[in-house]
Amino acid sequence: MPGDPQLVRKSASPTPDAERLLAPDLARGVMLLLIALAHSRMLHAGGSDLTAPAGGGPIDVAIQWVLTSTVDARSAPLFGLLFGYGLVQLTRRHSGPDGDSARARRLIRRRGAWLVVFGAVHVVLLYSGDIIGSYGLFAVVLAGAVSWSGRRLWVVGVAALAISAAAYSVLQMMAGAGDASAAVGSNLLESALLRATALPVLPIAALTVAPAALIGIWAGRMRLLEQPDRYGPLLRRAVLIGFPVSVLGAQPVALQAAGVWTPGTSGVGVIALVVFSVTGIAGGIAFAAAIALVATRIGDRRGRVTSALVACGRRSMTFYIAQSPVWLVATEPSLLDLGGRLSVLTAVGVAIGTWVATVVIADALQRAGRRGPAEALLRHLTYRSRSRRPEPA
Repeated sequence: MPGDPQLVRKSASPTPDAERLLAPDLARGVMLLLIALAHSRMLHAGGSDLTAPAGGGPIDVAIQWVLTSTVDARSAPLFGLLFGYGLVQLTRRHSGPDGDSARARRLIRRRGAWLVVFGAVHVVLLYSGDIIGSYGLFAVVLAGAVSWSGRRLWVVGVAALAISAAAYSVLQMMAGAGDASAAVGSNLLESALLRATALPVLPIAALTVAPAALIGIWAGRMRLLEQPDRYGPLLRRAVLIGFPVSVLGAQPVALQAAGVWTPGTSGVGVIALVVFSVTGIAGGIAFAAAIALVATRIGDRRGRVTSALVACGRRSMTFYIAQSPVWLVATEPSLLDLGGRLSVLTAVGVAIGTWVATVVIADALQRAGRRGPAEALLRHLTYRSRSRRPEPA
């Protein structure tokens, strides 16, 4: 029955490790590396403007071209796909045998509301470019999308892609127009207040994540990551088509980052950003498909590295947030004040080192049988709210 306490208790417990899929957790672990690499721009460029020339020597320019072509605006869609896929898995787990998806939608909205809170705190205390709050807002507004038909998901997804491309262009132009030195204050409190001014941009940022999340919901409905043998040909086509489309679509921006091309007019620059954003979805799909195929090959033969990556992926929110203190300490004028002062190569080294450290810590937590602190807190807050609100009979 919908109000069965035994069902509620069972659904509130974490998914046992033996029942978790390899592909989503492995993809989240790899995604955190891509996010760290994308954030390394703050250390050598001093901001988030993707079109700013990398500078430095040939190695720095080459590395920045590769990152802009394959990582920037490609890692976030991978995050979105996995988020949408996870919403479908959560719905299946919490709907119960009676098929009452209304309970799951209420849970998604409560969880999303807390994600917005997490994101807002993350912005103020650590990092203005947070994406947790954007996905939380998506969950609050579009929790019902988990029950949409496949056709409706694609129609709304395509429309959202057009809107999100325009929104992404606006955000990038704001980043390009802003002075990098104005993003931080002379002390930690002033910097926190400046980061808080980014909170009103949250609805715009939520628009940019909607297309990938909707595609992830469609993939979850199809069980693409749960039945790789059945969908192997589709996954391989996604890789073979998605990566070339993504890389080619990134070139108008990647060439600006490499310092070898400059748009003649602002209109051409906007078109370049729109193409860059739209084709980023293809990159996110290709990454997800490639990791799903790798997970199929791995099967139950998990080595130490795979297990560590999976442990990090299972605690993705904790270790996404855990990267932010590195960027804060490195860029704050009152601390190390390294923003815009490192070479691309050095910044990438810091990003990779940060990610490796989180993987090692995640593996230690897994061996100790401990959940990620952020995940544990989110679960506690979500289900505590649920316990205070009686389920309808």
